[in-house]
Amino acid sequence: MSQFYDGRLIATVGDITEFEVDAIVNAANSSLLGGGGVDGAIHRRGGPAILEECKQLRRHSLPKGLPSGRAVITRAGKLPARYVIHTVGPVWQDGRHGEDDYLEACYRNSLDLAAGHAAATVAFPAISTGVYGFPKDRAARIAFAAIGEYLYRNTVPRSVYCVFFSPDDYQTFVDEVSAILQAIEEQE
Repeated sequence: MSQFYDGRLIATVGDITEFEVDAIVNAANSSLLGGGGVDGAIHRRGGPAILEECKQLRRHSLPKGLPSGRAVITRAGKLPARYVIHTVGPVWQDGRHGEDDYLEACYRNSLDLAAGHAAATVAFPAISTGVYGFPKDRAARIAFAAIGEYLYRNTVPRSVYCVFFSPDDYQTFVDEVSAILQAIEEQE
């Protein structure tokens, strides 16, 4: 486990579906109907209540699905969290199609929803780094910058967890963050 921003950002390895936080973030697909990876795990562990809320969202406000970079919130069903924030990360193409901006928007919009629902603790997976193919080092830098800027400007959420499924993904994040912090320190 590593902590940054005075302990408000915590990076760790684990199963995000087991985190007892106010909100967990789901790296969803645009259909919101479940899928593979963390999306499938959240839907399986959370039970049918999450899927039913997602279907309602699709019927009433998102007939074409959730666009990349946007986020919506549902209750968490059987998960230990209170809410699930569903966000659709970008599919990596070549870095010249706005992928960085869409990924940053996933974090910012998810944090806005969390704050709007008084979620003091939030857990994120590594959005878009699985089957969507976003380079993990680049995604780590974007996540750290987006979350850090949000925490700097806001008091809620109080704590944000970046939960990595594998030790290698965790280490990539920590290495990238350490490089950023060292570069900042050298400039001062």
